[in-house]
Amino acid sequence: MYVQDEFDQTLVAERVAEFRDQVARRLSGELSEDEFKPLRLMNGVYLQLHAYMLRVGIPYGTLSSAQLRGLARIAREFDRGYGHFTTRQNIQFNWMKLEQLPDALAALAGVGLHAIQTSGNCVRNITTDQWAGAAPDEIDDPRIWAEILRQHTTLHPEFSFLPRKFKIAITAAKHDRAAVRVHDIGLRLHENEAGETGFEILVGGGLGRTPFLAKTIKPFLPARDLLSYIEAILRVYNQHGRRDNIYKARIKILVHELGVERFAREVEAEWRIIRDVLVLDSAIVAEIRSRFHYPDYARLENNPAAWTTGRARNAKFDAWCERAVSSHRIPGYAIVTISLKPEGGTPGDATAEQMETVADLADRESFGEIRVGHDQNLVLPHVAQRNLFAVWQTLEGTGLATPNVGLASDIIACPGLDYCSLANARSIPLAQELSRRFRQLEDAHDLGRFHINISGCINACGHHHVGHVGLLGVEKNGEEYYQVTIGGRADEKAVLGELIGPAVARDKVADIVEQIARAYLDLRQPGELFPDTIARVSAEAVKARVHVAH
Repeated sequence: MYVQDEFDQTLVAERVAEFRDQVARRLSGELSEDEFKPLRLMNGVYLQLHAYMLRVGIPYGTLSSAQLRGLARIAREFDRGYGHFTTRQNIQFNWMKLEQLPDALAALAGVGLHAIQTSGNCVRNITTDQWAGAAPDEIDDPRIWAEILRQHTTLHPEFSFLPRKFKIAITAAKHDRAAVRVHDIGLRLHENEAGETGFEILVGGGLGRTPFLAKTIKPFLPARDLLSYIEAILRVYNQHGRRDNIYKARIKILVHELGVERFAREVEAEWRIIRDVLVLDSAIVAEIRSRFHYPDYARLENNPAAWTTGRARNAKFDAWCERAVSSHRIPGYAIVTISLKPEGGTPGDATAEQMETVADLADRESFGEIRVGHDQNLVLPHVAQRNLFAVWQTLEGTGLATPNVGLASDIIACPGLDYCSLANARSIPLAQELSRRFRQLEDAHDLGRFHINISGCINACGHHHVGHVGLLGVEKNGEEYYQVTIGGRADEKAVLGELIGPAVARDKVADIVEQIARAYLDLRQPGELFPDTIARVSAEAVKARVHVAH
């Protein structure tokens, strides 16, 4: 866990006081809604279909138990008893009252959380691997570097009014759990031939109306140059990014139109000017690293009898372990993923009571630490294997032990038309129907990892382009339809899904997805994920087995 310093605390407190005055002026009529809009957006406040929505930043997806209890308090006292965890490692509260927002932000500040730069044309919450610091396949903790970038870009005067919003993701593991190739900047920590640790720099990824995967513009950047190189990218974007057309304002469009080679040359030219001025001193890195407090791990037996015997004796516990428990870098410990995708539930939602249960569990079993993943699930990153049965029992008692992590019912979905004023279709009811459909299929577990992503509009908050099956809500003559793509993935082998045909009526979607799943079962070879099968046999071979009713 990163421990904030006095500067962080002062900054957040001052922002709350400033916003309290702005809200008072809006309520008195001194400010119109148009005048208030840019001020509220700077504080993560959106006006949705039914109410104001508050988006709270969770830096690199890491929460303390006290912070999670603070979020539970917001849900209970200022909202309707629950919050929605997003694909950006944030949480959204969808039923906020304007007059209560300053008090809510003050309560968040009391536990070291805020909503600064969770909206607006600035550098948004920097995301990382939800297993960071615990994953056995990483070469460093990417949160160190995310924190350095967070400090450098927060309220940066040059990058607070970019052409469009800007998203950065970092991974330091062989398996990319941060989806770096669908971000404006993706950073991959790795070692060069000399054994030095540095970054592969990828630029120009993003989904939405015009999806692109990020392209490498620098295969290896020494760590000392991280800030100067990121700043050079942002300067080029600020200079050349379009501000006349919101649909062409993202950096992915600039990279596409200039070409990656020319864009890289522009960045290199800018970088040469500031490279030796903005050097990331090793002492600064060490100071930031020292502010991350790591667990005092005990020396434990790996795969203890209490765990293996429990799995042998209890089929439900065994099924949960198979899906929710992953290897930890320290022998005797495990990483536990908590599914927020119960059958018939809203993907990513957690009640105040559930948040408090997870916070209590984290105190007892995970050194007071929780993570939020871009898959809209929570993680206890440091659980002793010998205590896994007790963890499961607690989760089972509060509806948080659904053994579906990575399976077809572990659906990623945006809030859709139930909340969002931009949406064309409802994501939540469709996700609920699909979760029931795949829980009832006898072969649901035979499918293995099978990712379904749903977006209610072209903005792609549900990352439908990189789902094994992606569903995009569109409107036709006042009715909800869905475009269906297949074969996408967001990991180190990232690929965009392919459209299977015309949009499908809402009542046909579940049947179509089931047909796709059955085609995969028929066509796959042992060990293949669905995108691997499509890469081998072609998307056309799957499409031929799917009967789309128009």
